[in-house]
Amino acid sequence: MAELKMTGIAKSYGDVSVLEDINLDIKTGELIVFVGPSGCGKSTLLRMVAGLEKITAGELEIDGVVVNNIPPAERGIAMVFQSYALYPHMTVRENMAFALKLAKKPKAEIEAAVAKAAKILQLEDYLDRLPKALSGGQRQRVAIGRSIVRDPKVYLFDEPLSNLDAALRVATRIEIAQLKESMPESTMIYVTHDQVEAMTLATRIVVLANKGIAQVGTPLDLYERPENEFVARFIGSPAMNLWPGEVIATGPQTRVKLADGCEAISDVPTSEGDIGLKVNVGVRPEDLRATENTPVFTGTVDFTELLGEVTQIYFDATSGDPVIAKLPGIVHGLRGTQIRLTAAPDKVHLFADGRSLLYR
Repeated sequence: MAELKMTGIAKSYGDVSVLEDINLDIKTGELIVFVGPSGCGKSTLLRMVAGLEKITAGELEIDGVVVNNIPPAERGIAMVFQSYALYPHMTVRENMAFALKLAKKPKAEIEAAVAKAAKILQLEDYLDRLPKALSGGQRQRVAIGRSIVRDPKVYLFDEPLSNLDAALRVATRIEIAQLKESMPESTMIYVTHDQVEAMTLATRIVVLANKGIAQVGTPLDLYERPENEFVARFIGSPAMNLWPGEVIATGPQTRVKLADGCEAISDVPTSEGDIGLKVNVGVRPEDLRATENTPVFTGTVDFTELLGEVTQIYFDATSGDPVIAKLPGIVHGLRGTQIRLTAAPDKVHLFADGRSLLYR
């Protein structure tokens, strides 16, 4: 299919800058997911790839060709939007074939392309139905099918599951994952605000924030080795807990004295010059566990949520964000009790000035 290269990409509307200095290489066959908070520019960046937004600065290359001034129809790109945008008076077959008919492709070629896409998307039994006779998930599959029949270089997905209910989101997400497996050479870029979609679908995730890229990596890279506090708290739900502290011992392991008197031990290595360094200690809620020994955190349970597989515990923090912990299974009677929590050293992250000490 295609490789994409973004070099110094920027976007502004008059004096308002939206994106600055975006540099990204996307390899053939990757499924890249753009995530970030609302307004970070992820859909804008996708639309610039599609040619629907003008690039203010920088270069966009597809297969080594700069496409900044090439019209959308000539870029070899197909886009699936949040809304299905199906023609209501056309059958599924006619909706999927429409672009090829406009391109005056031979009838046999059109029929073969539609049949192939319908088989991939399990739409063979619905080809003669109108969109109003389909479920939301089936309509989204038809929208994807319209892209497949064109055999584009790059597939673009702009929050395609946002209009579906929870059950359909899960089912359609799995279908998209299976679609990608059946088309291993296809290059796809997918925009979403849903972390589960990003973590389960992506070859690599691009986290956008503050007009640029906060981090690029595989889903587990971002989860296990966030480069900065923004990514640490954005990836994962609930967000990572952060506590202020000071480095009191260095070496292959680092010991940190926390503001409340507790101590944390981290596998993040430090040197003698880091003694006294002000840091934030980060631990994900799922990595905290009850202990009778030296705790990372001690607090009184303010609220609990029994979710079946886990019990989610909220502590009323006297300063900063509330502390959240996840304990396995169903645990009753915790509200109002004091709990001591710890974490394994390899699960304790250290940040200074917003950056992980692993990436200094």
